[in-house]
Amino acid sequence: MEALPVFRWRLAPDGYATRRQLRARGLRPGGQDVAAQLERPRRRRGPLVAYLYRVEDAKPVRPMTPAKWAALAKANTARRTCPECGRDAGYVIPTSLGMCVTCAYPDESAA
Repeated sequence: MEALPVFRWRLAPDGYATRRQLRARGLRPGGQDVAAQLERPRRRRGPLVAYLYRVEDAKPVRPMTPAKWAALAKANTARRTCPECGRDAGYVIPTSLGMCVTCAYPDESAA
């Protein structure tokens, strides 16, 4: 097993990118192994680590199929539907309440 090259924070050479940076360019790692890592030192804990991938080995992001778009829309609708009153709240229902704000606080909404 060979050791990964380690770079200091913000000092990685061109040709490497994190997953987020690849995604911003419309790319994905595409099955490649981690090529290097960045380390950002911290005072009282271990360093923050970010894994880097080679940009030239990255593949384009797969396009969304109509079935995936439909599944995503259905999931988002379910997150907005109140289980108590069954209405679309127009926002994502907070998991801390488990229902829309008008159902969670009926006295305050009537005032």
